[in-house]
Amino acid sequence: MPEGHTLHRLALTHDDLFAGEGVRVSSPQGRFAAEAKRLDGKVFGRAESWGKHLWHHYADGAIVHVHLGLYGSFTEFELVEGCAPAPIGQVRMRLIGPHGGADLRGPTACELVSEEQVDALLARLGPDPLRPDADPAGAWNRIHRSRRAIGALLMDQKVMAGVGNVYRAEVLFRAGVDPHREGRALSRAEFDTIWTDLVELMPIGVQRGRMHVVRPEHDHGAPSYAKNRPRTYVYRRTGESCRLCGAPVRTDVMENRNLYWCGVCQT
Repeated sequence: MPEGHTLHRLALTHDDLFAGEGVRVSSPQGRFAAEAKRLDGKVFGRAESWGKHLWHHYADGAIVHVHLGLYGSFTEFELVEGCAPAPIGQVRMRLIGPHGGADLRGPTACELVSEEQVDALLARLGPDPLRPDADPAGAWNRIHRSRRAIGALLMDQKVMAGVGNVYRAEVLFRAGVDPHREGRALSRAEFDTIWTDLVELMPIGVQRGRMHVVRPEHDHGAPSYAKNRPRTYVYRRTGESCRLCGAPVRTDVMENRNLYWCGVCQT
């Protein structure tokens, strides 16, 4: 599932492509056809992201909510002599502006919503480390009272919005915290370290389109878990040697998601 930096990057991209312009909106697949007809020709106001949610705000007040889920993706395309290429695959929503277009495929949610529905959703989300208005106090209040494992709490969007499996594994490693430790056993200093790390790391993902989590002095040795991916400390490195201590990276399943950590470096 795309993590928060992907959605923030999409918001910036869509602002560059469409903000202030009238856009053509369609649904080649047909599942968003009625809504697309209502939006077609309207002026695109702005795009906004919070955690793993994306909103398109139109100048007349219409709002489209998108959640990519596990399989959703946006693909941008260029216009050739003013024309868009033929849709490929199951395109739920297509936007075309004067400077290019974007196709949405496979989202969990693509829906027209009201301002009240947006507010209700935001009220259920924790602070997003990528937002300048984020207040980490809400996340700390939930974590330090909880008996749930910190590894599960970081993935709970009601606790902290936008953190997924990769950032979860990597910031806990960088903080030296075992993901199985109860939230209430986390000190405020450890929480502040994790929050500050996310605030510093996640914008790099927005800027580069990829997560970079390994410190420069450790960015050598065993290659990444996949081709053309930056190195990680523990994510998807089961059984490989820890980049710091050499112990084998361990794995487990926590609340139906794969978990990775070093049993020596993380206590």
